Amino acid sequence: MSQFGKVAVLLGGHSAEREVSLKSGNAVLNAIQNAGIDAFGFDPKEQSLSALEDLDVSRVFIALHGRGGEDGTVQGALEYLNLPYTGSGVLGSALAMDKVRCKHLFKSAGLSTAPYEVVSASEPFDSEAIIAKLGKVMVKPSHEGSSIGMSQASNAQELDVALQEAFKYDSQVLVEQWITGREFTVSVLGDQVLPVIEMTTPRGFYDYQAKYQSTTTQYHCPAALSEAETVDLQKLAKQAFDLVGANGWGRVDAMRDEAGNFYLLEVNTVPGMTEKSLVPMAAKAVGLTFEQLVVRILEQTL
Repeated sequence: MSQFGKVAVLLGGHSAEREVSLKSGNAVLNAIQNAGIDAFGFDPKEQSLSALEDLDVSRVFIALHGRGGEDGTVQGALEYLNLPYTGSGVLGSALAMDKVRCKHLFKSAGLSTAPYEVVSASEPFDSEAIIAKLGKVMVKPSHEGSSIGMSQASNAQELDVALQEAFKYDSQVLVEQWITGREFTVSVLGDQVLPVIEMTTPRGFYDYQAKYQSTTTQYHCPAALSEAETVDLQKLAKQAFDLVGANGWGRVDAMRDEAGNFYLLEVNTVPGMTEKSLVPMAAKAVGLTFEQLVVRILEQTL
């Protein structure tokens, strides 16, 4: 394991997902150290990234979620410091983090995704017209993860409230047609597409509480799909992953409506990495332990 040199695990950070990132980062750090690799945790909220230059760091494992860690910002800083890092580069990270531009890309490439509208805090919008066009909708801040700031709306009044909530996190908001159906996620590890996972929750959708706090969320891996359906979804997910310029590892979320059609939701370039997270769950289904998964991701920096 000496080939890796000294590894800094970036965790915590400044985003709204800081608490989740601390859990991911500490799980990754423990796994790296258990594998016999010289590693330490580094929180960009506590000290400047420039400090890495004085710490004899050879490479970086990014376990930062959300703004500042998953949007190309820290990737650009590490490029400047000439430090190899895990996951997607600057462009892939920035595009994947931007839900609005992801939707534009999916649509222009002809990949299946739900109809949508984009609303900006600085421009007038007509909630009545949006509901008339799309029906029930899901409202998402463009640059947040972990379902933060997201809510659903069935009429103009609810949409106004949902938009004001989303504007607390972002000046640009994605309003997406509601899909009634099943929720899936597909993990990517290098060139390998891992088994599909289906998430079920009694909550309205797979929100922050369903992801991190609820004991009623259930995970099915591999998902109960036919072989042909699984291949179709994996292919769609890999197309989306490649389209935004993501690489290394990540996760693509999708839904399937009641008519059996799949729809892309978003690409995650630094998904959760606790022992109970979705990427480790998919990796386990192909025989990879959490420790082996972390080392596989780190190997991509060599």
